[in-house]
Amino acid sequence: MSDSSPKYLISLELRDLLVQKLSTLEKDNVSLQKSLKEQQTQTTAQTEDLFLELLEVADALEALLYYLENNPHQSSEFIARLPNSISAVNRKFLSILRKRQLLPIELQAETEPDFNLCRVIDREERTDIPDQTITKIVRRGFYWGEKVLRPAEVITAKSDHGHEAQGNG
Repeated sequence: MSDSSPKYLISLELRDLLVQKLSTLEKDNVSLQKSLKEQQTQTTAQTEDLFLELLEVADALEALLYYLENNPHQSSEFIARLPNSISAVNRKFLSILRKRQLLPIELQAETEPDFNLCRVIDREERTDIPDQTITKIVRRGFYWGEKVLRPAEVITAKSDHGHEAQGNG
């Protein structure tokens, strides 16, 4: 009885071509693994840097809280400086975000909202400004590069002037 496993014959040229392609694939694989390892190392270093910077912000807040807890009767001088201290911590935090291309969305109150940049979370009755005008920015939005990472949350004016005009027309 003959051997039932198939036998394939390939030309020497095809064999050499396959060997060459396998060799190229192996080299590419090694190169990609090396590149991946370098990227992982770089990402780890960047993450560590971010955490260290955020820990500075946490330390500043912790020191402020510690002072407040251990000095329940604050002087008027301390209370007057408190907004500046909190503002300095906030500036530090925003600078950390800015270094990582996380930038605040700049909106102005008393303008019409750009719904690509903000989300209306509430409406308030107002007769002194046009309907749909931003009256308050509740939560700041942020871009990450060109992408809107988090839209701003706003309150807009709600006016009955538009409804009255439609009803009388």
